[in-house]
Amino acid sequence: MISAQTARRAVWRPLWELPRQFELILMLARRELLARYKGSALGIIWALVTPVVTIAIFTFIFAGLFGARFGARGTSWDYALYLFCGLLPWTMFQETLQQSSTTIVTHANLVKRVIFPLETLPVAQALAALGNQMFGTLALLVATLVVNHQLHVTILWLPVLVIPQFIATLGAAWLVASLGVFWRDIAQGLALVLMAWMFLTPIIYPESIVPERYRPFINANPFTALVRSYRRIFLEGAGPDWRGVAFFTAFAAVLFVFGYWWFAKTRRNFADVI
Repeated sequence: MISAQTARRAVWRPLWELPRQFELILMLARRELLARYKGSALGIIWALVTPVVTIAIFTFIFAGLFGARFGARGTSWDYALYLFCGLLPWTMFQETLQQSSTTIVTHANLVKRVIFPLETLPVAQALAALGNQMFGTLALLVATLVVNHQLHVTILWLPVLVIPQFIATLGAAWLVASLGVFWRDIAQGLALVLMAWMFLTPIIYPESIVPERYRPFINANPFTALVRSYRRIFLEGAGPDWRGVAFFTAFAAVLFVFGYWWFAKTRRNFADVI
């Protein structure tokens, strides 16, 4: 008989061994990034073109047609920059979850035939999405320099935001990767959840226009604090919202632990279901 303590150690052991799998994770992430743009004329340049076109469309619709405004000056260019800041972390999170929801099923051959560290697959998806975010960040820095003619030194706080963001994304990726094995409709259901979550986060609209009675709900959303801090360090020359960062970090830690625990507890049944 296996003791309960031994069983618990077996669940968490692959997590402690993840650093040893770094080369494998890096290879999988690189393959994922290249596969997305393989055969296209622009190749990896699409990682820059896509966010720029997205920002242009949102700016035209919401700033141009509906008059939405961000920032002290309230110009359409300010709206585009603030929108860009909000979409950067959100797109990374959304992209990772959508790809992770089918990653185990897609790699069914690894589940059935080979002893393979399956927990590395969602990690690779998150790392590939983070790579895309870094391309978007470069585009944001160039756009900020062109529009505002300056870059704030507070952008050096970026790692303080990216680390808990990556931790939260990993936990969510492990969770949806497992759910995707048992519930094949997860991709469709997840798309609806993420769409609702995005509109409940002040990404395309400023927090200031939210009616007072709805503020508690908006502030209870962990991504509100993260998006706010991104805008503060990139565009306002201020430090992160430390209270909000602490809240998001706590959320990230809980999601990370629960997401991995769920993945580790259910992975033994993957081969039977697939």
